[in-house]
Amino acid sequence: MRLTIAAFAALTATSVAALAAGSADDVLKANKAATGGTTWDTKAAISIDADYAGNGLTGTTHSVNDLKNGRTVGVFKVGPAQGANGFDGKTPWQRDTSGTITEQQGGDALVLAINDAYRNANLWWQPDHGGATVISKGEVTNSTGRFDVLTVTPKGGKPFEAWFDTGTHFLAKIIELQGPQTVITTFSDYASEDGVKLPHKILIDTGAGAQYVQTMKVNKVTFLSTQPDSAFAIPTTVVTDFSIAGGAASTTIPVQIINNHIFGEAKVNGKGPFVFIFDTGGHDILTPPIAKQLGIKVEGKLPGTGAGEGVMEGGFANGLEFSVGAATVKNQLAIVFPLDKLSDIEGVPMPGMVGYETFRRFVTRIDYGASTLTLIDPAKFDPKDSGTPVKFVFNDHIPEVTGTIEGIPAKFDIDTGARSELTITKPFAETNKLRETHTKGVEAVEGWGIGGPSTGYVTRIKDMTIGDVKIGLVVGSLATQDKGAFAGADYSGNVGGGVLKRFVVTFDYNNRVMYLKPLPGPVEDTGTYDRAGLWINVAGTGFKIVAVTKGAPAEQAGLAKDDLITAVDGVAASQLKLRDVRGKLRTAKPGTVVTFTVNHGGAAKDVKVTLRDLI
Repeated sequence: MRLTIAAFAALTATSVAALAAGSADDVLKANKAATGGTTWDTKAAISIDADYAGNGLTGTTHSVNDLKNGRTVGVFKVGPAQGANGFDGKTPWQRDTSGTITEQQGGDALVLAINDAYRNANLWWQPDHGGATVISKGEVTNSTGRFDVLTVTPKGGKPFEAWFDTGTHFLAKIIELQGPQTVITTFSDYASEDGVKLPHKILIDTGAGAQYVQTMKVNKVTFLSTQPDSAFAIPTTVVTDFSIAGGAASTTIPVQIINNHIFGEAKVNGKGPFVFIFDTGGHDILTPPIAKQLGIKVEGKLPGTGAGEGVMEGGFANGLEFSVGAATVKNQLAIVFPLDKLSDIEGVPMPGMVGYETFRRFVTRIDYGASTLTLIDPAKFDPKDSGTPVKFVFNDHIPEVTGTIEGIPAKFDIDTGARSELTITKPFAETNKLRETHTKGVEAVEGWGIGGPSTGYVTRIKDMTIGDVKIGLVVGSLATQDKGAFAGADYSGNVGGGVLKRFVVTFDYNNRVMYLKPLPGPVEDTGTYDRAGLWINVAGTGFKIVAVTKGAPAEQAGLAKDDLITAVDGVAASQLKLRDVRGKLRTAKPGTVVTFTVNHGGAAKDVKVTLRDLI
């Protein structure tokens, strides 16, 4: 529900805008006059209650905002989900739907909080615009009316557009880039409240589709006296909903590393075990079939995005118990999402995910060499011999670390649920002209996630670091898509299992430290990339070719998109595992000839592909 809170913050910003024709100063002066003029100068703080509807859910929100410096605190209860967020003037924070509180210092959380504070405090009404750069873009006319548009960049914030109705001088719309999403917040139904005018209807469009537009309707406004600092301070909380049987210090389970992903057993409400994926970049998730099998009620229609440009819809399930080994987390809110639609991409069933909510409560150790995952009681964790510590901050629910890409300072999300070694965001790659300096590479489908296939320019990055840990040469993909997780400028890149599997990795979420302990000797299948130029998925008893890299050996040999592979080197596809075929195409030596038996246009034929390095 992060977007709900973002919408709520936008709601409280309604006191800040409305434009008139003319210069930026004229527009802002007219806005203040139209919404209350000098009456605003007597207002210290505001409390707003609103009804929420969106994503198939209804609920309520409540906020208190400091009208002098923009500090804020808000809470929501929407369907089965509830949480909170705030900004104390220095650090944004959030209480997630599972009850834990994290300071939000990664991604663009701080600059977005500064933007909200700027709008909440009406700082653009000040003679110097509150230190912001304010530029008029002139007048825009469209099917909804005529508007004066300002581009505003608060000091320490990021640019956003404010659209004001030229007739009423009320704020009509805010357009703001939040991570990879362009969020459009529209304001209407202005009405008087204690001498000033505020919008009483707010729509939030995150770009996921018209069916996911969220609506906020104000039902109560109260102006308050100056609030104490404690009203906006980061709250403290102690969660007690987790344990390890018998008071043990830890519990360990065997895991499988498949496509650089971590798969291990978990139980839900005592049923199972099910083989779930363990993902620091994800949440606790069940698939609809598992939810139905367990008789779990599902509420809402949530848009899910990730790698790729598409959207996958899900809902919420509440009051669940997750068990991993002897560890248990009770009374959890999980997302019900059709991960099973990714089974053909992974080549294994995908009934669910263990994510942030579980990692947040334990110290989690992943030994890629021993193929084990250990959950440790944080009170009994001894970091001795855990490896090199790397501090991280939270980018929403994801650990974010600093590092370098060929000497260039970078911010990385750490994502055990990514198969890749390093995916570099499109803005970072473009800003640093990485395509121009890496002339050997290929454009290809290089990943697949909730949003569908992701494409990039795959090349070799000669060195990278995570904190003080030197990684060396890695396979890097320069993202090329304009939508999805890798289209935003709020971080530099995503570090996946292809890099992490070189280490024993320990996550201490409470203290925001990741430990990296190198595995001895060369680690198999690192620094490798497909030498055929194929992306294949499971299709019945065969493998379907869903993408062929231009100019690669597979294309040159005559393989094409939608061909069905029925055998590889004479072995029936039904007898092969997808991960083994993909692995062979990455690790077999250049010059190796691989024979694919394919159904091509209704006719069967053998196609010989001679592998070679593409990057």
